[in-house]
Amino acid sequence: MKLSKPRQSGYTLLEIMLVLGIISILVSSGIYLLSGNIDVAKETRIDADIKTITTQLKTYEMSNYAPPTTEQGLNALVEVPTAPPEPRRWKQLLTELPMDPYGHPYQYRCPGVHNPTGFDVFSLGPDGVESADDIGNWK
Repeated sequence: MKLSKPRQSGYTLLEIMLVLGIISILVSSGIYLLSGNIDVAKETRIDADIKTITTQLKTYEMSNYAPPTTEQGLNALVEVPTAPPEPRRWKQLLTELPMDPYGHPYQYRCPGVHNPTGFDVFSLGPDGVESADDIGNWK
């Protein structure tokens, strides 16, 4: 009776490297295809945040007969404004001010440049400076 060696099974280094190469190509092409969706998601979040802030500003205006001034800013939704005019019936409408997806605070101006009879709420966009790429309640 002849004893045979047990057959060893496994993958060679070449097979493993080939599979890893294919996986890396698929992942990199997936990232490339999804990169445009990230920008769309950020703009959608900015629109939602601006709508929320605008709703709270209108609630503030209904309670106090005027929106916060530019000096009082959006912070008037979080804590009692110290700059005049003092609100008649202040109520905390936000627990904290949201930041835009680019890490910048939302901007507020009353009266607005784009809405002269109301207010402007806007994100400075990816560059962080006031420019044509800003997204606000006027678009």
